[in-house]
Amino acid sequence: MRGGGEEFQGERVKIEEKFKGVFFIEGRLATRNLVKDFKVHGERLASIEGVQYRYWDPYRSKLAAAVIKGMKEMPIKAGSRVLYLGAAAGVTPSFISDIVGERGVVYCVEFAPRSMRDLLYVCEKRGNMLPLLADARKTEQYGEEVGKVDIIYEDVAQPDQEDIMIKNAQKFLRRGGYAILAIKSQSVDVTKQPKEIYEKLLGRLEKHFEILECYELSPFDKDHLFVLMKYTQ
Repeated sequence: MRGGGEEFQGERVKIEEKFKGVFFIEGRLATRNLVKDFKVHGERLASIEGVQYRYWDPYRSKLAAAVIKGMKEMPIKAGSRVLYLGAAAGVTPSFISDIVGERGVVYCVEFAPRSMRDLLYVCEKRGNMLPLLADARKTEQYGEEVGKVDIIYEDVAQPDQEDIMIKNAQKFLRRGGYAILAIKSQSVDVTKQPKEIYEKLLGRLEKHFEILECYELSPFDKDHLFVLMKYTQ
């Protein structure tokens, strides 16, 4: 999807670089657009001093929500190799694509054919995003395409979310690499309180990872815990 956006010419615009490649423009989260004038989900664009930015909606992206909630460390950087499990239509992966830039790569694993059709369109426009139609539980389905990565990002609404992360980390994540998991408590057990589920899953994850940061994502996403970890195996 192509289209213009806001033009700031001769105006003093407040831009804060929160992390490398992640900005606040007049208080709104944004990234530099890797593909000029290309939109992924109808997001607004802004051009400032010859640079085009994409506004990043925390209601459409759990990673954006975590930044808004106070995330202290952003492991995704220019040149990073990222394995994204549950890429869906490619909204959050596209913003990660902006951050890692042309020297980085985002391997996008998605199981649903309908979402994959949308994802393919985004990947065609963004050369650093590689679509993989596969089940995140079955690493052998995409093992030949994905080597060692710096970061694994998982947003898969399944009851075995932590097992999926552990299995993928053991196969693909370099030692000292980072893992990001968006835990959806309702996908694990609807009969238990979210806090109880979070504690159980974190206990399992701590056997393989150092837990660095945790954020409940309300009001952007109800009953979700965003977890940033470092691989210690």
